Amino acid sequence: MESIIFIVIAYLMGSIPSGLWIGKIFYHKNIREYGSGNTGTTNTFRVLGKTAGTVTFLIDMLKGTLAVLLPIWCGAATISPLIIGFFAVIGHTFPIFASFKGGKAVATSAGVLLGFSPLYCLFLLAIFFTILFLTSMISFSSIAVSLLGLVTLFTFPAIHFILPSYDWLFTLVVSCLALIIITRHKDNMVRIRNKEESLVPFGLNLTHQHPKK
Repeated sequence: MESIIFIVIAYLMGSIPSGLWIGKIFYHKNIREYGSGNTGTTNTFRVLGKTAGTVTFLIDMLKGTLAVLLPIWCGAATISPLIIGFFAVIGHTFPIFASFKGGKAVATSAGVLLGFSPLYCLFLLAIFFTILFLTSMISFSSIAVSLLGLVTLFTFPAIHFILPSYDWLFTLVVSCLALIIITRHKDNMVRIRNKEESLVPFGLNLTHQHPKK
C-alpha cells in the first residue's frame, strides 16, 4: 500500500506542467500555442527564453529526483525507488494536469538518474551540455545521450567504470527511459535531417540548422 501511495505521488509530481504554468503566470503566454506546442524544456527555451527554459529544466529534473528520494527518506517503500521514479516520468509525459499532453521525458529522466545514480547522471549531463553547446539543439543532445546511455548501460559494468556491476532492474528502467525519449523525438529527427530543427538561443549550431520562422 505504501508503495502505491509513493507511485501516485510520483505520478502527480511528474504531472506538474512547469513550462506551461511558468508561461501562463510570468509571461502571459500559453506555450502550447507557439513553437512545437510542447510543454517541455525545449519549447520553453524556444518560446520564453533562457531563464524560463533553465527554470523549467531544473523543476522538471527535480520532479524525478524527489520521486526517487522520498521513499528512501521515508524508508517506507517496498519496491525499488527507481520504479517509483519511473512513474514521475510517465506523469511528465502524460500529465493529468495538462490533458495528458506533456514533455519528452528528458529532464525528469535525468532527475530520476540523479536521485538513484548521481555519478552516472552527472556523466550523461556533461555529455548532454557539451553536445548542446556544439549543436544548439536540445533534441539532438537528448537523442544522442539516450543512445549513449543504452550503450554505456552494458559497457560500463564490463569495465567497472561508474557502474561497478550489472543491475538488471537499473538496466531495464534506464533502457525504457532512453527508448521513451528517443520515440518522443521522432518528429525532431525529421526536422534535424531536413536542417529545420529549432535552436536554443546559444551554442555553435555546428550542423547549420535553419529553422522555419
